[in-house]
Amino acid sequence: MLKRLRENKSAQGTLLIVPTLIFMIGMLIIPLLLTLVVSFGQRSADGGVIYTFSLNNYIRLLGFTTDCPSGVKTCFTSLYMEILWRSLVLGFNTTALDILLAFPLAYFIARARPKWRDTLMFLVLVPMWTNFVIRVYAWMMILRDQGVINSLLGWLAGLIHVPFKPLDMLYTPGAVLVGMVYEFLPFMILPIYTSLEKIDNSLYEAAADLGASPFRTFLRVTLPLSMPGVVAGTILVFVPVMGTFIVSDLLGGSQVILIGNLIENQFLSARDPAFGSAVSLVLMALTIIVTYFYTRKFGFGGEIVA
Repeated sequence: MLKRLRENKSAQGTLLIVPTLIFMIGMLIIPLLLTLVVSFGQRSADGGVIYTFSLNNYIRLLGFTTDCPSGVKTCFTSLYMEILWRSLVLGFNTTALDILLAFPLAYFIARARPKWRDTLMFLVLVPMWTNFVIRVYAWMMILRDQGVINSLLGWLAGLIHVPFKPLDMLYTPGAVLVGMVYEFLPFMILPIYTSLEKIDNSLYEAAADLGASPFRTFLRVTLPLSMPGVVAGTILVFVPVMGTFIVSDLLGGSQVILIGNLIENQFLSARDPAFGSAVSLVLMALTIIVTYFYTRKFGFGGEIVA
């Protein structure tokens, strides 16, 4: 039997994927199916789930509700759609800013001398060794009224004898955006750096021999060949940004509610797991759709533009 197994490549492949398949079924497929079942249920009086088949949770997410003034059976509120739209905008803005910040840094590291590359990448990874929440608290210390920035500005204003009022930076959408960009920047730098490092120097030499300017070389050689890293980094940033709630909780307070905060509140505070499950599935579906069309548009392959 062992001899037949050694000769049967198909059976060997099947045996190799069995552990992963079991893990995927137990830790991903079954929980998703349970979430789907719960999303069609209703909240019980004690915060549990009444297992029925109803689309009320999804209808409620769209804004239609029966919690209306007297005499009105159904009314509409845009609250949840506004939260979803705010999350999408923040996800796009965070991803775009991370690309703009990560690309030149990754390019600088990739073109640096080999003996410096490991040191520079080490410096990029050092912040990731610190707990995620601690890094967010550090930004709270920087952005608060008596924080680093306002203290520095107040000191400068005192030197030139100008009245100074502390800037309201904490608990604003801008603070959440800054926190998101900072937290997920390394996830954009690493894949872009990997793509840039693989570009053969002879391609740059050939472009220079053919009279291409540095800017044209970037557009025709560097950018197309680095697109696999940009696409991978976009997915690594956009997907977790859409679901995270710690950054908006701490840096946005109650002023910036995202879809991740809504899901957290439904499970932990409102004790409505049915509605929380529905929101989770809609978020997952929306993220998959955006990621699918993005990868279809830009793809994971890169080629030199003629």
